[in-house]
Amino acid sequence: MQQPKVSLDKNYWDKRYKTSDFGWDLGEISPPLKAYFDTLQNKNLKILIPGAGNAYEAEYLFNKGFKQVYSCDFARSALNNLKQRCPDFPESHLLEGDFFELQEKGFDLIIEQTFFCAINPALRKKYVEKMHELLKDGGRLVGLLFDDVLNSDVPPFGGSAAEYKPLFDTRFAPLRFEPCTNSVQPRAGRELFIEMLKKT
Repeated sequence: MQQPKVSLDKNYWDKRYKTSDFGWDLGEISPPLKAYFDTLQNKNLKILIPGAGNAYEAEYLFNKGFKQVYSCDFARSALNNLKQRCPDFPESHLLEGDFFELQEKGFDLIIEQTFFCAINPALRKKYVEKMHELLKDGGRLVGLLFDDVLNSDVPPFGGSAAEYKPLFDTRFAPLRFEPCTNSVQPRAGRELFIEMLKKT
């Protein structure tokens, strides 16, 4: 895979959110994640959504009574979008900055939604290590990965289950790692649903 032709830094992402330049944004919570969230009973779970963007998932969880939800993004404008839609969302739970420098730990659940595909593919091993670090023992990484080639020079970057699984197997035990059956139509047949347990 080629290296990105742009610097995927804070300025890059902030500009994209300020100009609404994000074709992958659904404008609502992703149906597979909504279905998963609707099975969760423990409202005290500490949940992180990294690279959350407009954070429809964080909004949905917060409005369902999950009060330990944290939204992390490089772009302040993305966090502001969430705050505008959800004014009661705690400012202290809006984590502005680089995911790889995040200090908040002890999460029960981390949600993957278009973050893995947005970072430089060279950072994917580091991504797995950081996810493992941030989760508490018994914690889970849950979400969606693109099962498609996509782009080679600008986000979103794709890949396949055959590429991803060896990466995650070093730090996680897969509970589910399978083609997604309830994707939105444009992504049908192009997504994997993952639920992985942190290895200790």
